Amino acid sequence: MERKGIALGRIIAIANQKGGVGKTTTTINLAASLAEKGKKVLVVDIDPQGNTTSGLGVEKNHLDHTIYELLLQQSTWEVTLIHTQVEGLDLIPANVNLAGAEIELIGVEQREYLLKQYLEEVYQEYDFILIDCPPSLNTLTINALTAANTVLVPIQCEYYALEGLTQLMHTIHLVSQRLNPKLEIEGIVFTMFDARTNLSLQVVEEVKRHLHRNIYKTIIPRNVRLGEAPSHGLPITLYDSRSKGAESYRLLAEEVIEREAL
Repeated sequence: MERKGIALGRIIAIANQKGGVGKTTTTINLAASLAEKGKKVLVVDIDPQGNTTSGLGVEKNHLDHTIYELLLQQSTWEVTLIHTQVEGLDLIPANVNLAGAEIELIGVEQREYLLKQYLEEVYQEYDFILIDCPPSLNTLTINALTAANTVLVPIQCEYYALEGLTQLMHTIHLVSQRLNPKLEIEGIVFTMFDARTNLSLQVVEEVKRHLHRNIYKTIIPRNVRLGEAPSHGLPITLYDSRSKGAESYRLLAEEVIEREAL
């Protein structure tokens, strides 16, 4: 995928309408790990909780320009874009104001394409663009799926891992049929894996048995340092570079880069 000899950014939506699966953790730390490997990365926080924004060290409640103003055409990329403390990693932030976008976008013509239109202006400047989706299948998530090339689905290694996944796959199928024919499943990544429990192993096997999809070899462990890092506004690669969590996300980044070359 090139234009005038310039490689275009690969846009990955990180989505799962089930909360607490490590979606935001994956967005932050995969992005930081890709940047660490010399890739130019943009993170788009399209979750009203704004946890990706704060997890990258940005005070989300004191922002005048966020993805919310951007989608409502009240701001521009130039003033909304934030250069994070991670070299090579930029951010389009979000905060609770975004919760009102669902209602305010009612009646807007082609509202499903708003994010796509903005990303088309900048995606040749990045190797990777990661979109952190809200834990629901709403207009914001549809915007992300319409803009993306692929969808990465984090799945927590717990009893209800498959709950709601069928609905997500159905939504991805509908979007690919009606809005974004090039949309594909990037892959499944297992998170919060605890090697000490049989349950984690069973969940991995069950998902592999039920889903005939790309599944990343890298499994993200349940790791205390991963849980601590967001409260310090740091990705794990900066908070504890030698932790198991940091090493796991570096391995995942390598897989994502390798898949790009396929």
